[in-house]
Amino acid sequence: MSAPIRLYMSMSLDGFIAGEDDRSGQELGRGGGRLFNWLDDRHSDGPNGQVYREALATGALISGRRTFELAKRWNGDHHDGVPIFVLTHHVAKGDNPPGSARFVTDVEECAARARAAAGDRPVMVHGAGAAQSLLRAGLLDEMEIHLVQVLLGRGRRLFDSLGTGPLPLELVRRLPARDVTHLRYRIAR
Repeated sequence: MSAPIRLYMSMSLDGFIAGEDDRSGQELGRGGGRLFNWLDDRHSDGPNGQVYREALATGALISGRRTFELAKRWNGDHHDGVPIFVLTHHVAKGDNPPGSARFVTDVEECAARARAAAGDRPVMVHGAGAAQSLLRAGLLDEMEIHLVQVLLGRGRRLFDSLGTGPLPLELVRRLPARDVTHLRYRIAR
């Protein structure tokens, strides 16, 4: 079996992954900054450190264009040079991404290129739009949801406009940790 394509996403209990302005939740006030507090323990031997090390061990990354552009504003994605495939609707002439990133307009081609580049390591997915496109195409294999114990009440939801109908999931791992429960689901087909 080829390497899994796996979404990694921190999410509030009510399904929000970012504020209304696509920021990480820090600006939402009461509780919003908690979406990523678990990363404070990323160098620990506990569950948060384990999940972080697993994320860094991925062989390639698929990012949505919006997420990629936001990451560039925050001084880039820090994935130690792994190939990054940016799923986008269009590429303007002369629009070349920096470093190891490449723009791809076809979701199937994007997934195939990422799997080939990853070898036997998982492919990490960043961004709600990319995740939804991969889900609709039947190409997302797993979801690693970092479920944070907070209700944000507003912002950008992970699964808005999915349009696939019911999608059965199989829970394959649950790791409770400080400020978060890491849940890994396999998409049942």
